[in-house]
Amino acid sequence: MSLRAWLTDFSKGDNLGLFWWLYRRRSRAKSRLARDIATFLLNRCAHRHGGYVGPGAVIQGRPELPHGLHGVFISRYAVVGPGCRIYQNVTIGEVNRKAPVIEDGCWIGAGAVLVGDIRVGRHARIGAGAVVSRDVPDCATVVSQPPRVMERGDGHGVQYDGHRPGLAGD
Repeated sequence: MSLRAWLTDFSKGDNLGLFWWLYRRRSRAKSRLARDIATFLLNRCAHRHGGYVGPGAVIQGRPELPHGLHGVFISRYAVVGPGCRIYQNVTIGEVNRKAPVIEDGCWIGAGAVLVGDIRVGRHARIGAGAVVSRDVPDCATVVSQPPRVMERGDGHGVQYDGHRPGLAGD
């Protein structure tokens, strides 16, 4: 990679080489002081890139992050398998200290939310904007359900008929 390409990637926040190097060093740290320093530097680096990877998260291999760490939140209890592709603004969150286990080769679309004690099978695909709180079998595709209107009203308990008084053409 040329120096120009490296500088461009680094300035956009897409170059996460230092981040993953620090992540691996922290997991191999022998002393508490070295682990704390690595955690501090990781948090600063993640903040610069706009994301968060919890200190206890298990990341096997190096996930593909096409948009960098921008908006990606990975809980400290999460397990992410090798070869996963994670797009921007993905949340892998926890409920009662239990977080998802994502097996290898998964694809997680932009804005997806995975929460709770769930397992996402090998080569599963999570669509953009999907909210996943149940297990996903191997090679399955999960997409968000269409939005539903729960109640029609104008906000004051009166039914709204589509006519707005006071607008031009009334």
